[in-house]
Amino acid sequence: MSSSSSSAAASAATSAPASQSGTPPYSGKVLAYTGWDLIPTVLGFLHLAGVIVFFLAFPSMAWWARIAIGLAYAVSISWNINGISHNFIHNPYFRSGALNRLFSIVESLALGFSQTFYECVHQRHHMGNSDLQDEAGKTIDWLSIYRHGHDDKPENVWRYTFLSYFRDDPKEIYQAIARKDVAEARWGLFEIAAFLAFFVTMGVLNWHFIVFFLPFYYVGHCLSYLNGYFEHYAGNPEVPIAWGVSTYHKLYNWTWFNNGYHAEHHFRPKLHWTKMHEFHEKILAQQQEAKTRVIRPPHALGFFDKDLPKDDEALKFF
Repeated sequence: MSSSSSSAAASAATSAPASQSGTPPYSGKVLAYTGWDLIPTVLGFLHLAGVIVFFLAFPSMAWWARIAIGLAYAVSISWNINGISHNFIHNPYFRSGALNRLFSIVESLALGFSQTFYECVHQRHHMGNSDLQDEAGKTIDWLSIYRHGHDDKPENVWRYTFLSYFRDDPKEIYQAIARKDVAEARWGLFEIAAFLAFFVTMGVLNWHFIVFFLPFYYVGHCLSYLNGYFEHYAGNPEVPIAWGVSTYHKLYNWTWFNNGYHAEHHFRPKLHWTKMHEFHEKILAQQQEAKTRVIRPPHALGFFDKDLPKDDEALKFF
């Protein structure tokens, strides 16, 4: 399948109506799809509350407790981005547009980015599906592991992990959103201003905290990119059912809201996270025929998988 045809198929799937979420009609007055979405929404609010509690408790905490909480926050950034925030993009949790806006702000403050800008970048991800470079050396997917690679090979995992945070182009993202909806693009700018104001306020009130906090914030986003790398490493960018790489590690899927079903997700982006295992069983024979890649560990620990290609330059330490 060509890059253009595969992107068209993915775009159609991403823009599919909410009825294609795979969940039966839901009669709830607040949540849009299922009562199970109460779990990620509550955890999203608790994530932000945790940042605030960390800030307030920081002066009285022992050094080892500060490091432990900092590391937990770093991991929680990747957990939230790949679970809560990600599923919110594909199936917004609330019926009310106002509540979805509120939750978008909560996520932006907790994660230190714009949820709206992330949605734009993620939509491009599903348009390209970690595509190979075209004749001009470009990829549709801004997050493609091949974007900065060579000879149709992925970029080195550690370069991708530690440099991707600095590669986002806010101007390009803003313009992409504004071409469709100027008000939405401006909302994204508001989210950026909100999280920056939040961070600056914490820094003014306690500069020791923000100096300590920011390295863990950066590491957290790096962990998210590491997770994303192995969601596509050794996948097949030319075969839709094999675009992603899945892992069926139970604890990972229980805690990360079925993010392990990544091949299934790319094949049906609008499918609700609670329906991923059922869908996997339905298409298992097709996946096996297409040789869809499956790894045993969680994505972020993909370098421990026993079936990794040997002597691949992409997995060496720079």
